[in-house]
Amino acid sequence: MAPHFANGIPSHLLMWRRVREYAVPPSMIENATARRAVGDWAGACAAARVYVDLDLRAVRRRHGTHVVTRLRDDLRRLAPDLLRWHMPRIAPDGRLRPGLTLSLARYGRWGGAPLHLVVRTPPAWADGGQRMSLALWEGSANGLPAHHPHPHPERRFRLDLHRHLWDAGRSGELAARCGAADTSPWAKRSWAAEAQSLFRAEGLPRGAFTVRLGAGRRAVLELVAPDDSHVPTVRPLREGALPPQEVAALPVLPEAAARVLPDLELLRTGLLPPGRLHPLVAAALSGHGSAPVGGPVPEPGDPHRVECRGEIHRIALRDGVLTAVDHDLAQLRREELLVALGGPALPCLRAIDTVHRDPEALPAVRERLRHGDVTGALAVVEGLLGPDAVLRDGPLREELEQAAARHVDHGLFRSGLVAVHPAAGTAGDEDGSGTVRAKAGHRPRLDRSVPLPMRSKLTGRSRPRAGLAS
Repeated sequence: MAPHFANGIPSHLLMWRRVREYAVPPSMIENATARRAVGDWAGACAAARVYVDLDLRAVRRRHGTHVVTRLRDDLRRLAPDLLRWHMPRIAPDGRLRPGLTLSLARYGRWGGAPLHLVVRTPPAWADGGQRMSLALWEGSANGLPAHHPHPHPERRFRLDLHRHLWDAGRSGELAARCGAADTSPWAKRSWAAEAQSLFRAEGLPRGAFTVRLGAGRRAVLELVAPDDSHVPTVRPLREGALPPQEVAALPVLPEAAARVLPDLELLRTGLLPPGRLHPLVAAALSGHGSAPVGGPVPEPGDPHRVECRGEIHRIALRDGVLTAVDHDLAQLRREELLVALGGPALPCLRAIDTVHRDPEALPAVRERLRHGDVTGALAVVEGLLGPDAVLRDGPLREELEQAAARHVDHGLFRSGLVAVHPAAGTAGDEDGSGTVRAKAGHRPRLDRSVPLPMRSKLTGRSRPRAGLAS
């Protein structure tokens, strides 16, 4: 039975439910899986919107056949859609954590430098499309992307110790390492085993480590055991036992080991049915579900029904556009001319105009665009308005134009033409009116603060769909 939430559903579960609904659409999973099944790991990455910043020939020349063989094996086992499913995210929208470099696999030290297969996310200002990139980190400044804000692997976010979160061949290990023994968001019962794996990977003896519990909060724990024949346990260190400098240098338990898997929480609370999970996750967590939380079943919206001049009229898709089907063409032309001259519009025409400018499905379109699913967003729009419709001014058009502008921002970041937020460092150059002008070479951010006519002029699109192709 699904639990009852006395004070409402926790905000982090609401976020993860939206993430599971929009961030990794079924079409992406299907396409990436099909490419991976035939050995096309690069095609699978493309289907999951993951750039490949790797040159296997250059890796062979620089590090030898042994490294490139291990790297190629990992790339073939990589399920990029599963990786996207488990990537760290930020509240409240659940977008990818920006400016992150996350280690997927390590290949020891070659020539004194550690080698990591890493995945990177762009900074927040360039996260349009929610794309990621694969690269090889060599532990030095050579080859580092100068325009990335954090090119070094992050200690708190690492998946080299949790291959089951991206390796299709090891996804079955998820059930044993998802924190199923805990009933809170923290997987405390598995911290000792996960800490032991962390120390072993770092080549360190048992000792102290930290767990980040929130903004500015962390626990300092010690991994102990009477002897090698006993299972290690953790115990908190007394406050002040170590100086702050030593605490900051302690190993950090990865986020994937510190918390219970969000999917498990969603299943337990009935907020997500097993059929909505990634297939590899659903197979690993079979039997962990609960009764889904009930809710109203949405009624189909096409054809729409509108009360017009004392009758119930229909609005439906005809010949690729949304049309008032109970009015003949000549009448509709007369009514449109009347509206152009300032007269009142027919209720059917008002309803069509509302669907064009601010439809009920706008939140779903907005969520898909935030998570980079442009194809899914356009499918919703076409299902509402028809494939041949021309968008009118309003919130829907604004959302699509902003998505196009964010896509341009990401392209500028990828090319290295703009290394920082275009609005950064614009202090100074104030004129008499108090207007602050950006430095030369900086492109202004096209967000809600920019008037719509100016955004339209800068984007230069009469139909935003053409600029949104991914």
